Amino acid sequence: MTYHIATANYAVAKYDYEDPAFSGFVDNLDRINALADAAPGFVWRYISDDDDAEARRIYGIDDLIFNMSVWESVESLRNYVYESDHVDILRRRAEWFVPQPGATMALWWKPAGEIPTISEAKHRMECLTLHGPTEDAFTFRSVFEPPASKAVGQ
Repeated sequence: MTYHIATANYAVAKYDYEDPAFSGFVDNLDRINALADAAPGFVWRYISDDDDAEARRIYGIDDLIFNMSVWESVESLRNYVYESDHVDILRRRAEWFVPQPGATMALWWKPAGEIPTISEAKHRMECLTLHGPTEDAFTFRSVFEPPASKAVGQ
């Protein structure tokens, strides 16, 4: 079986979308999302039809910014996050977002073709917060290998 890497993260905005103090983030959203969509190894990205209402309901946070995607490999995701223009936005996150307790980002393996859910993402971050990195949820600093395929009939 082939696996892809799923990742999700959330942040809590310090400002309303219209606030000029948030413009450095808001004005770059379309560009950074397009960069992800075109990046080598990109598979899928969560796009909300309702301005993240489902994510806000599941997390119980009003000013939530939620992101989730699937990539062919950890390396392709790492290249996008740390070797593209995305890293410039990442470095400025303290300007725009409120620090949160616990994990706000997690990586996990998904069988190729399966799409993660927001509830699953929340569960993975909770696992990471409670247990640290495991094969169920991990970070770039502690990557676990994809699950081993079991032989048919075992």
